Amino acid sequence: MRVAVIIPTYNEKENIETLIAQLLDLPLGIHVIVVDDNSPDGTGEIVDRLVVERTGRVSVIHRPGKLGLGTAYIAGFRKALADEQDLICTMDADFSHDPRYVPDMVAKIEQGYDLVIGSRYVPGGGTSGCTLSRKMLSWGANAFARVMLGLKAHDTSAGFRCYRSAVLAEVGLDEIKASGYSFLIEMLYRVQRRGWRVGETPIIFANRRLGASKISKGEVLKAMATVLRLAPGRLTKQSACSQRT
Repeated sequence: MRVAVIIPTYNEKENIETLIAQLLDLPLGIHVIVVDDNSPDGTGEIVDRLVVERTGRVSVIHRPGKLGLGTAYIAGFRKALADEQDLICTMDADFSHDPRYVPDMVAKIEQGYDLVIGSRYVPGGGTSGCTLSRKMLSWGANAFARVMLGLKAHDTSAGFRCYRSAVLAEVGLDEIKASGYSFLIEMLYRVQRRGWRVGETPIIFANRRLGASKISKGEVLKAMATVLRLAPGRLTKQSACSQRT
């Protein structure tokens, strides 16, 4: 199967070249799609060079500024779908998501799943280098989303994912209202609601080594607002009747 990995970037010059090299070294024939939001540190220029050096293996989408994580994912999804990729993965650029887990995620898809999440909250998963307060915030946010939306996955806000292309073609990308990290919760909600099979594989999430974190208190509040907006939909007839057979 053809595998694409989408990496949204903003000021990731310390990480992006090494990350792409590690992905391309995996025995999967990966095509990397970087979506750069006009990083002032020169991340986009580094990727432009890699596009030339790694002909046919790296693509870049340049955007005029910070337009939101959700729209970055959608831009990457559309590129990957247009390129007829079979599996479309997403990950962060800061090495919090280790490329070595990508083969495990692809293998899980091959077992019959439609979306696989690299999860901190299943046996074998965990975190490294994160403060206790950050761990508690993440755990609480995930528990809130799972209870309010009836999500079966344990790591609802994880950005380390692998989708079958058919899922992204049918999930209704134009209808997603959330931006930022709350986009990930809405995507998972829509995938489960349509009856696609969701699986998880354990990862160790490592706190970023270089560069600055993009997560803010505002993003947490947006995620909570997204959950509250989606929660009434659990009770609709559409939700109850949309399971695949």
